[in-house]
Amino acid sequence: MRVLPAGERAVLAEFDSLREVGERRAVVAERPITGVVEIVGGARTLLLRFDPTMTDAGAVARAISALAPPAAAADATPTTASAVPGHGIVDVPVIYDGDDLAAVAELTGLGIAGVVREHTARVWTSAFCGFAPGFSYLSSDGPSLDVPRRATPRTAVPAGAVALAGEFSAVYPRRSPGGWQLIGRTSAAMWDVQRTPPALLPPGTRVRFVEAAG
Repeated sequence: MRVLPAGERAVLAEFDSLREVGERRAVVAERPITGVVEIVGGARTLLLRFDPTMTDAGAVARAISALAPPAAAADATPTTASAVPGHGIVDVPVIYDGDDLAAVAELTGLGIAGVVREHTARVWTSAFCGFAPGFSYLSSDGPSLDVPRRATPRTAVPAGAVALAGEFSAVYPRRSPGGWQLIGRTSAAMWDVQRTPPALLPPGTRVRFVEAAG
């Protein structure tokens, strides 16, 4: 891990894998660092924003370095983020009729039924959010659903589209451009400002996709 200053009120911790990011975030959730007011995760980073009246960059850097994850975590799958304590499993109903489902079935060699079976059999974890409000990058064990982004992105992907790209799955929270492979759709609202928190799948949340009738 490398810790760098990020402005006057934050530090950026860099890691070698998504697993390490998830592990360290889970430890911080259990043992909060004094003065840290916000944690923003990425695929290989954690940004820790702090209150300068309570702490400083050096103290935060030392604290995040000292919060080592449990030794047992060293055997975890490198691409899997860790769940944050207190987050239950959220079931997301999906109708598997996406425009790229047949292409994904061919790319993975699983067939359409196999893609659906693999996608619904796993428990996914929200590793981090980005791109758009409520867009959660979901990781899981197993490489068989790893597929590349589309060669040509779509100018408009409908809200609720369930997609795959690389090691991640996600649900588009609103109509937007996008280059992920679309395998289905859901009616679950990913972002609702009347909800606390507004994101249905904040980082650390475990997710299970459930096949629904079309």
